[in-house]
Amino acid sequence: MSKRIAQSSVNWAALAERVPPQQKGNLAAFKVKSDGYLRRVLANPAEPPKIDWAVYKQTIPVAGMVDNFQKQYAALKVPYPADTLTSKVDAQWGDVKKSIEAFIQESNANIAKFQKQIEEVKATLPYDQMTMEDFRDAHPDIAIDSINKPTFWPHNAEEQLDYVDPEKQNAPAH
Repeated sequence: MSKRIAQSSVNWAALAERVPPQQKGNLAAFKVKSDGYLRRVLANPAEPPKIDWAVYKQTIPVAGMVDNFQKQYAALKVPYPADTLTSKVDAQWGDVKKSIEAFIQESNANIAKFQKQIEEVKATLPYDQMTMEDFRDAHPDIAIDSINKPTFWPHNAEEQLDYVDPEKQNAPAH
């Protein structure tokens, strides 16, 4: 006979902590279904009722019929399904753990990189105390270089002499 379930082995509180807020309704509905199933299982007896074969032997006149049914009933075993999915779930969990570890390592690398960027920003001179030369030294990619590459005010790409409109450049000629 299979093992009788006395209570749910699911830690619903721990599961609810991990469920996103928009899925709380689905979790509650699933819990109601699970609890209902457990109640229905527990409403039935753990063992099938015992049959009083002597009463049937006295009542049924056909010789051997009750003995035949009694042997068949005693030989009847309802097979409990074999657990074929636990190994697959464990294998999937192993893959998920590897993914989690890779994500943690990647996140820690990103955190270290961002901490380094934060330290670099903290080490720079505050913008309200910078001169134009300090800004050019700190940000050569976006600073205006009036000596090596002078530009016209307001110093954006559209106002420069060598500017070509990308829409007109990619448009077919008529």
